Amino acid sequence: MSPNSSPHIAGTVDEREVARFSAMAAEWWSPTGKFRPLHKFNPVRLAYIKDKVCERFGRDPKASDAFKGLRILDIGCGGGLLSEPMARLGATVTGADPSTTNIEIARLHAAQSGLDIDYRAATAEDLAAAGESFDVVLNMEVVEHVADVPLFLGEVSRMVRPGGLMFVATINRTLKAYALAIVGAEYVLRWLPKGTHSYEKLVRPSEIEGPLGAAGLEILDRSGVSYNPLADTWNRSRDMDVNYMLLAGRPGDAAV
Repeated sequence: MSPNSSPHIAGTVDEREVARFSAMAAEWWSPTGKFRPLHKFNPVRLAYIKDKVCERFGRDPKASDAFKGLRILDIGCGGGLLSEPMARLGATVTGADPSTTNIEIARLHAAQSGLDIDYRAATAEDLAAAGESFDVVLNMEVVEHVADVPLFLGEVSRMVRPGGLMFVATINRTLKAYALAIVGAEYVLRWLPKGTHSYEKLVRPSEIEGPLGAAGLEILDRSGVSYNPLADTWNRSRDMDVNYMLLAGRPGDAAV
């Protein structure tokens, strides 16, 4: 067993992906390091999450504690780039990742930031088997790195409470995505280390929507995310050919 892996190895974990991200873990919080694209991408996905969560749960998006009382899971949390903003908005946050190295980095940074986040070196199967449930599940830039997409989505969906939400963000499996997200980002611009993404592991929207529907979730929204090279910013768009986000919800009344 790799020292950077979870003590519970299950069907959704791709050990090569865990090792790759564990090797880069020290750079999670460097805005100019190997995770620079995620730092640049964070504002658009955070705004999307905040808007949709506040809409679903009747919260004031301008409130500093807009997520107070909500239990949020950040699955595949890495170093905590999404977990920390969720905690700052008042949510009770669980961040899970199969890499113990990532979790150690996340715990250290949260402590330095004065944030109380429940970080766990665990898989989706571990959490689902333990009967965990959440108002919101963040499944962001993860599905393209797992070993079994339908199984992973099924396990994570089990943890969405009635009335709850799941956000999924990933890269489409298209020639345009291959040209921009792999050749362009990894080999030409060198935004990401070579090999970060494999074309055959990219996931089409239908390959996400099918398993979510089978798990009882309904698709509520679809959004593309495009890069503006002149402004050096990411923005929501109608173009889902490369990066995209899906929002799914479980029917029922939210408990909060």
